[in-house]
Amino acid sequence: MKLVFFRGHVPNFGDELNLHVWPALLPKGFLDEDESELFVGIGSIIGDHLPEKSRKFVMGSGYAGYMGLPDINDGTWDIRFVRGPNTAKTLGIDPKLSICDSAILLRAMDLPPPDDSVNIAFMPHYESLERGDWAEACRMASMTLIDATAPVDTVLSQIRGARLLITEAMHGAIVADALRTPWIGARPIYGGHHKKWLDWAGALNVDVRLNDLKPTSVLEYYIARTGRGGRLGKVGKFNQSPLAAIPNRILTSIAAQHLQQMARLEPQLSSDAKIVEVTEKAQAAVDGFVRSRVAAA
Repeated sequence: MKLVFFRGHVPNFGDELNLHVWPALLPKGFLDEDESELFVGIGSIIGDHLPEKSRKFVMGSGYAGYMGLPDINDGTWDIRFVRGPNTAKTLGIDPKLSICDSAILLRAMDLPPPDDSVNIAFMPHYESLERGDWAEACRMASMTLIDATAPVDTVLSQIRGARLLITEAMHGAIVADALRTPWIGARPIYGGHHKKWLDWAGALNVDVRLNDLKPTSVLEYYIARTGRGGRLGKVGKFNQSPLAAIPNRILTSIAAQHLQQMARLEPQLSSDAKIVEVTEKAQAAVDGFVRSRVAAA
């Protein structure tokens, strides 16, 4: 059974969690490279892009509309649980299968120690790291930048050590909430990433508040105004040119001031009772799946 998850041109914390969580929680040798059976893990990975003939076992994944909607009634899908109620509704499955994003299973694992030097941190979406200058904005705001492309252990240690996490990256909020670090949600500059937040939050009965970010570059400003993603051709080239240096510095300064304002907002956390409940349900779903596989072997 092969583990499948999104891999782009750079590592991304939310997706790379798959390599951290599943080998730790599943029996040794449970995962291999046999593509006839797929273990569909953490992330917005449900879609019609997965091999049509492969058997697909879904463990806390979500549907975000990045890919086409799959036919889950074609006999190849075995959905044990999904990220949230929006995914369950879209797929037309039992709402009881809406447990939570499976990154919550970090709560059942040994984790790296907290990095107590972090204090207040900001975690941009990994795409924003390429499109803006969030390292400089965080420096100006006297915050720690948490890099979503850094090693998973580094990010986990920083999130655990943070007094407060402001995050544009959804899995920053998911992991912070699971590990009981207060968080403030930042509305992703690219609008295509918004809906999946509501899916995850719905599973935890959290009325998530997504606060607008200020762009740090001409490119981010363009994305926020137009809703377009990608590298954006001429705009992307202009953003890297000397002509954009002055407006980019001004935008970065404004963004830094706005981060400081955001840090004064009321942070969020799901209830202790709810986080324990969904952790137990997710763990039970995984354990039940493993037992069913062992019994069938």
